[in-house]
Amino acid sequence: MDFFAFDKVYVEKLRNGDAATEHHFFVYFEKLLHIKLRSRIISPDKVEDLKQDTFIRVIAAVRKEGGVRQPERFGAFVNSICNNVLLEYYRTLGRNQQLDETHHEIPDKVLDLEGMMVSKQCSEQVRKILAGMPRRDRELLRALFLEERDKDSVCRDIGVDRDYLRVLLHRAKDKFKAVYEKEQFAGLHRVTG
Repeated sequence: MDFFAFDKVYVEKLRNGDAATEHHFFVYFEKLLHIKLRSRIISPDKVEDLKQDTFIRVIAAVRKEGGVRQPERFGAFVNSICNNVLLEYYRTLGRNQQLDETHHEIPDKVLDLEGMMVSKQCSEQVRKILAGMPRRDRELLRALFLEERDKDSVCRDIGVDRDYLRVLLHRAKDKFKAVYEKEQFAGLHRVTG
């Protein structure tokens, strides 16, 4: 995916309802928001709802006078609105969701490795991040996500039980996610900054 350099003209066209600009806006941010939201523990239908809510809020802000103060940082603006939508979603979950007594584990954070590998650029980025990770984390993520190996088989290979595999996997995914998000932010900063 190529990063787009936003400017005042783009935001003005979006504010005025230019069809081509609106189409570009939705196509460009749909992929980015999808990757961001799928990396959270959210069902696919809720991901779509949160994307639509983000789009609605961005368009409303764009159409409001003074809603976008730094057009050149429009990508970061959309990202921050998505973050707010996510926070509100998590708050409502906290208020409405009651866990049953059998719930003891914190669910794994889902990394949508397939989604991140949609384009060649993302695929290369995943390989680069994996190559820079510690050997054990790299091999664990490759075995489970890229090779889709059975967890029991992976446990036997590395000599751990399923409970400890879960801990190792959680740590490896957190490391991967931290590097990925750092690179996404740096890339966004290079484009908008």
